[in-house]
Amino acid sequence: MMRAMYSGVSGLKVHQTRMDVIGNNIANVNTVGYKAQRVSFSDLFYQTSQIATGPSETGLTGGSNAMQVGLGAGVAQITTNITERGGAQSTGNALDAMINGDSFFIVQGDDGSEYFTKAGNFTTDGNGNLVTGSGNYVMGYTAAMNPDTGDMELQRDQLRPISLYGQQYMTTAPAQTTQAMLSGNINPQDEAYSTSGSGVINTKLYVYDSLGNQYGIQMDVRKVSDTEFTLTPSTVFNGTNPEEGLSAVFSGDGVNPDGSITLTFDATNGTITNDPANFTLNMTDGANNLPAFAEDITVDFSSLTNYGSDTDFDANAGIDGVGAGKAVGKMSSIGISSDGSIVSSYTNGDVLVIGQLATAHFSNPAGLEKIGDNLFGQTLNSGNITYQTIDAAGESMTGGAVEMSNVDLASEFTDMIVTQRGFQANSRVITTSDTMIEELLSLKR
Repeated sequence: MMRAMYSGVSGLKVHQTRMDVIGNNIANVNTVGYKAQRVSFSDLFYQTSQIATGPSETGLTGGSNAMQVGLGAGVAQITTNITERGGAQSTGNALDAMINGDSFFIVQGDDGSEYFTKAGNFTTDGNGNLVTGSGNYVMGYTAAMNPDTGDMELQRDQLRPISLYGQQYMTTAPAQTTQAMLSGNINPQDEAYSTSGSGVINTKLYVYDSLGNQYGIQMDVRKVSDTEFTLTPSTVFNGTNPEEGLSAVFSGDGVNPDGSITLTFDATNGTITNDPANFTLNMTDGANNLPAFAEDITVDFSSLTNYGSDTDFDANAGIDGVGAGKAVGKMSSIGISSDGSIVSSYTNGDVLVIGQLATAHFSNPAGLEKIGDNLFGQTLNSGNITYQTIDAAGESMTGGAVEMSNVDLASEFTDMIVTQRGFQANSRVITTSDTMIEELLSLKR
């Protein structure tokens, strides 16, 4: 039998393998995080009919090369193009993430083993854990309450499944209002102070107690003279209704017996002349300070003016964003930041880091083994593994996006044509060899 026929058979096999890989690449052209593969061939061993000889010592004869006949082709390797990143696809899903670098997400398999993936199209399970589409836990660092500081802090002692909707993350604690500011302008000629007016200008200061309940304190400003006005906290509202039994009074040096204060302005420049030291506001039930207002509210009115422009009197909780207080916060949204932190926003304005995605980096990522479901497994040739946060690796993440497949369709179709021609040529070797054998058998006729 002819060796060429078996060489042709080996050529058919390797080209069939190459076509299988090309077909798989094209099938996964829209698979999130898929890494394309490539087949390389190598020639097989050779049959040597004459070994190489060197020139004779006498110099009378020269050397001759070896004569060898190859026995076909084999698959040398099937490599994964793992380091080339696919394009970014914006999804609008806050739980999706894309790694801008060579690192991998870490997930936990059903058997507790660690696997790795580039596919960041995550979702949640019934317990609020972050999982892959196949239900594998996404691993990282979770936040827990520090008993010493009372703050949420990431636990970096070990990797854990990331919980997004654990009970400890659903709400944030309220805070009592501790500071307030009265600002604006009080025009002594305002119509409210005319003979037909109400005689009072008022506004509401909204404050929170330590349980997160909101109250409105009505602040009344009455004219004593063109440069003097009394400021009285007259009514406490719970929602839109006056709260029976509750009242608010000022305390501090210069407070009037009824709990009001007198605002005095400079007749020349319209600025307030009272001692700029802050006053405090006490919430009481008529006899005692309320337990939920354990701390008095410091009030600053040093920016009030007495100009002839329109009256614009206002009261706001907090001074420069400090001490405003807040209600109980309810989780309103979750997002993934560029360093892999999972950030939760709350209805009271709180923003907390409740977790952070961890990543794995390999010295030879091409040595990882594909195991399906967009997962890779560690092998003896994948090299050393480093667990780290994405920013520690000098990389970043993009939230609300995923990495697309890095399959190049133009290259795949070109390779398909070349592979088909190679397969066709090897089939011709077999048919031609068969014709030659047929001619040999016909010699006996």
